[in-house]
Amino acid sequence: MASIYEQLFSVSGKTALVTGGAKGIGALISRTLVLAGCQVFITGRSQEAGEQLAGELARYGHCTFLRHDLSSEEEVRALAKELGSHITELHILVNNAGTFSAEPIGSISGQSWDSLMELNLRAPFLLTQALLSLLEAGASTDDPARIVNIGSIGGLMPQSNGAYAYGCSKAGIHQLTRMLASDLRSRNINVNAIAPGYFPSDMTAGFFAAVPDLKRSMLERIPARRFGSLEDIGGTVIFLSSRAGAYLTGGITALDGGLLGAP
Repeated sequence: MASIYEQLFSVSGKTALVTGGAKGIGALISRTLVLAGCQVFITGRSQEAGEQLAGELARYGHCTFLRHDLSSEEEVRALAKELGSHITELHILVNNAGTFSAEPIGSISGQSWDSLMELNLRAPFLLTQALLSLLEAGASTDDPARIVNIGSIGGLMPQSNGAYAYGCSKAGIHQLTRMLASDLRSRNINVNAIAPGYFPSDMTAGFFAAVPDLKRSMLERIPARRFGSLEDIGGTVIFLSSRAGAYLTGGITALDGGLLGAP
């Protein structure tokens, strides 16, 4: 008989897609899911980074890289088609792919705003739409398919730090999560979002580069006195994707070491 931990938290044998899964937070999630026994597909724009991570993780389980630029609607459809040629059902979709920018209010162009929104907000919706049939095929009443959207505390806090488009895109992801959760639970698909605080990633590095002294000041403000780790983000995705999270949908989890609640 399986232990209570296996009954509640095992995701072994499930199939997952992690967008932007070769770098930053996406790579932490991909690594965790492979080690947990999932068949993982990762997608991203960098062939080199994707193949390198997939090759590394293939030593521990099943990991395949599919190169697509999800800022293009055509590429979103192409990814769904290619994924469908490999699998007949999808149990976990992690919408993580995104980009970051921060500029003074007077310097933001309409083009830069639109480009960020295309990848950060439009792509997760279009990909969810394109993969619905695979998600429904992998879902059941007792074990729903799971969509985990990666938002940000930047979409929860009022301070912009110049990241106007980024913050608005992540606030949009949080609202999209609620709306999809409301619509898709009757189809046995749970939709939740994680709003990470500061984790090691290219995006966070860009944030720190854009705002002088932000890294030091953030560490001082985070009650946990550290940035997030693989275990933090990976463990949260495991919980949301396992039996333990089967009754949870429409939630936005701030994974920030207590930053938002700090005085």
